[in-house]
Amino acid sequence: MRGEFIDVGGARLYYYAAGTRGAGEPVVFLHGFLTSGHLWGDVVAQMAPGHRLVVTDLLGYGRSDPPGTRSLSLRAHAERVVGLLDALGIDVACIVGHGLGGGVAQSLALDWPSRVSRLALVNSVAFSGWRPRDVRLAQRLLPLVRQIPTHWLLPIVRAELERGYYEPARATHSISRYQRPFVSDEGRNTLLRHLAALDERETAALGSRLAGIQVPTSVIWGEHDGFLGLSLGARLAATIGATFDIAPDSRHFTPEDAPRVIADVLDALLKR
Repeated sequence: MRGEFIDVGGARLYYYAAGTRGAGEPVVFLHGFLTSGHLWGDVVAQMAPGHRLVVTDLLGYGRSDPPGTRSLSLRAHAERVVGLLDALGIDVACIVGHGLGGGVAQSLALDWPSRVSRLALVNSVAFSGWRPRDVRLAQRLLPLVRQIPTHWLLPIVRAELERGYYEPARATHSISRYQRPFVSDEGRNTLLRHLAALDERETAALGSRLAGIQVPTSVIWGEHDGFLGLSLGARLAATIGATFDIAPDSRHFTPEDAPRVIADVLDALLKR
């Protein structure tokens, strides 16, 4: 599957398209913290026909450009996604977001509502209190963390990400791919910028507005997510008035642990 780069505000975003240009509305997939569009590969492969599917790497992830001095806030990511939609000639789409990408999807639905036809939030950040203890500690100790050599830092990150997978073999392959942009000293600096940008004030502000989302919405959660618990998903679904589906035998990275579940929920959402 061949991808392309599109310039959005002076930075190149990588994306790939699948599916068809059929009558069904487009579906845009947004990944989360320290991953990339690779997260959605198995979901895309199992989606029902008739929809144009677009998978992008957010700025600073995967094959997209490093952020430089550009903002990595949820709203800034959302604004770049709007730029990507404009460049692709997509007026309105079903937006699917995982983890941090779920926060970006919330921003899109609330701040650019005319561009969002339906919404799916998968193991998404929301409200406040979602940052794991290790993340909070690393943010407080950023001046010290910046001194850790890259070849020491990445194994620490890998061990943390592995906890988000139900199947260790899948984790080994995917995490190696996700870490490629961060192996250089410049990449390590980008990784730490992503870490520093995790801000619960953003999701708390969005959370106070979530009841205003009017489009059909599905919330999907991994049953054994050790990062973002089921109670967060239930609260998110109740606040929006969304359906709430729990994927068994899956942890945080549900798009890889349970792609069939997600594809089925998205198929139902697109028919609502």
